[in-house]
Amino acid sequence: MAGGPAVQDNKRPVRITVLGATGSIGQSLADLIERNPNRFEVVALVANRNADLLADMARKLRAGAAVLADEARLDDLAAHLAGTGIDVSGGGTAVLEAVDRETDLVVGAIVGSAGLIPTMRAIRPGRRIALANKECLVCAGDLFMARIRETGAELLPVDSEHNAIFQVFEADKADQVEKVILTASGGPFRQMAKEDMNRVTPEQALKHPNWDMGARITIDSATMMNKGFEVIEASHLFPVSHDDLGVLVHPQSVVHGLVQYKDGSLLAQLGSPDMRTPIAHCLAFPDRMEVPVRKLDLAEIATLTFEAPDLNRFPSLRLALDAMKAGGGAPAALNAADEAVVDAFLTGKAGFMDIPAAIEAVLDAMGGQGDLREASTVEDVLAIDAIARKRAEEWIEARRLSR
Repeated sequence: MAGGPAVQDNKRPVRITVLGATGSIGQSLADLIERNPNRFEVVALVANRNADLLADMARKLRAGAAVLADEARLDDLAAHLAGTGIDVSGGGTAVLEAVDRETDLVVGAIVGSAGLIPTMRAIRPGRRIALANKECLVCAGDLFMARIRETGAELLPVDSEHNAIFQVFEADKADQVEKVILTASGGPFRQMAKEDMNRVTPEQALKHPNWDMGARITIDSATMMNKGFEVIEASHLFPVSHDDLGVLVHPQSVVHGLVQYKDGSLLAQLGSPDMRTPIAHCLAFPDRMEVPVRKLDLAEIATLTFEAPDLNRFPSLRLALDAMKAGGGAPAALNAADEAVVDAFLTGKAGFMDIPAAIEAVLDAMGGQGDLREASTVEDVLAIDAIARKRAEEWIEARRLSR
């Protein structure tokens, strides 16, 4: 990826700071570190408010510091870690101070726009950034990649699809690439009639057929918005045009990404649907490390199927592709509106198909008001984010009152 290789003395463990330690990515990462205790040194673990889990992880991984963004649970964290010698702190300033600690690798896995500022701050010369936070590229991709280039930091993608493409994308032959293709499982409603999707419940949408993920990303997978976000991310990660980015629905989730070259070759990365594989690739890069995942048996799988995505039944993907092409503040507004309305769906305040309807209404309104301007700072991004959230909440309330 952009930037030069991080400097690493192979005689000592790789020093790691984890932003978003108690999420699904952080827990998968912790499993790998526990299995390789002499290979990694955990400098700091940062979480939002799960003091109990953070304390447990900090003890197991012998972390130097444990930090909660939400200071309300700080006393609980301090009590759990009393006598361990682990530094304990909380609040926004403490999060940034954790980022400033000497480290080799920062894993950016904070969910949502809350991850923007600390992950941007983590970009330093000689560091490697393993990126799992979508908002850094969806909302602030130009700013984020400019910072990577300025510092010479090395960026590695954690998401399974982007990591797959990274493994088969020959960077020195980028001019010979014709197409980059991300695969999507299609989620739990791939074959459901569109009219029936109006009655989908949160419980149904949270049952992903292949992956075990957090609530928001699982709902985004069910609407296929998550795949749209990933295409936007890919537009920043790989030097290809918007028209050369594609999506294929692949229900088995075995092929994670493909790169097509001018000579007709189509290179693909295959693997079991387990996030520990792409995480391990980032941890050990450029080497490989043992991962306790089920190895593929293609004879047992027997059949792999692919189909084009249905943009009529999954309008969220269409909205994301349109926002990518529009550029400016459209992707940031898309993300914020999605986060707000997904939360409303999960709490019973909105229906499943209200998700794309609300997002489209927000983008149309903001475009008409000139609120989708190009962001030149992270603060500009957050301002667009705030406007989109407010408009989404207003749309949801108006929808509720009209029923």
